[in-house]
Amino acid sequence: MKGYTNGEIQNFEDETSPAGVILGLDGGTTSTVCICMPASASISFGGGEAAESLPILSRASAGCSNFNSVGEAAAKETLEKVMVEALSMAHSNCSAVRAICLAVSGVNHPSDQQKILEWVRDLFPCSVKIIVENDAVAAMASGTLGKLHGCVLIAGTGCIAYGFCEDGRQARAAGAGPILGDWGSGYGIAAQALTAIIRAHDGRGPQTRLMNNILNVLGLSSPDEVIGSILGSHSCTCSSSGCFSRRWRRGC
Repeated sequence: MKGYTNGEIQNFEDETSPAGVILGLDGGTTSTVCICMPASASISFGGGEAAESLPILSRASAGCSNFNSVGEAAAKETLEKVMVEALSMAHSNCSAVRAICLAVSGVNHPSDQQKILEWVRDLFPCSVKIIVENDAVAAMASGTLGKLHGCVLIAGTGCIAYGFCEDGRQARAAGAGPILGDWGSGYGIAAQALTAIIRAHDGRGPQTRLMNNILNVLGLSSPDEVIGSILGSHSCTCSSSGCFSRRWRRGC
C-alpha cells in the first residue's frame, strides 16, 4: 500500500491553490466524518493546540463507509453524501475543492486505495489532489502533529495497531475485520459477552451476571431471543454487535 514519508503530510496543504477548500474525511465502521477548511489556511505543527485552532468551515457526519462491512455501493454513497454535505454547509461546491484526504477503515491494499480513488475522482476536477489511506494513518498524523513516527492503536467498532519508523518503514497488526481478527474492539468485546450468555444458557459455560444486564439493555426476556435480535437487526453482524456494545455501555 502506498505510504507517505515523514514531512509529506505537512506539505499536503502547501501544494494546494491559495483559493478554495480542503476536505478531510475520517471513515469508520460505525460513522464517517468530513470537515471542510480553507485551502489557504496557515497550519502550525509546532504547538500542542494546532488541532483546536484549525479554521474549520463545516463538519458533516454519516454512517459506515467501510465497504467490507456494508458493501461497495453503500460505502460509496456514504462517502459522497458526507463530502457533498460538508461542502454545502460551508456554502461551497465541488469545483472549489483543491485537495482531499480520505482516511477510511478497510483500506488495506493498493487495490482498496484505487477503488476509493476512482469513486471520488469522478466527483471533482482532475486537478484535485486526493490521498486515500487507512484511518489509522490519520490517527497517527493527528497525534504526532503530522509526522508519521511512532505507534497508534485504535479500538473502536474494529481494532488496528499501526507503527511507523522515521525511515518510512511501517507495520500493522489486527484490523482484519470481525471474522479474521478485531480482538479488543467494541465488536470483539460484545461478541465475547454475547457468547458467554449463550453458553451459560445452554449449560456449556458458567452462569454470569452479564445475562440480566445484556437482556435488560436489549429489552429481551430470554436468552433465546438474543439470536434473532442480534442476527436479525442488521445485515452485518459486526454492525449489530457494535451497536449492541454502544447500547450496553450507555446502559451500564
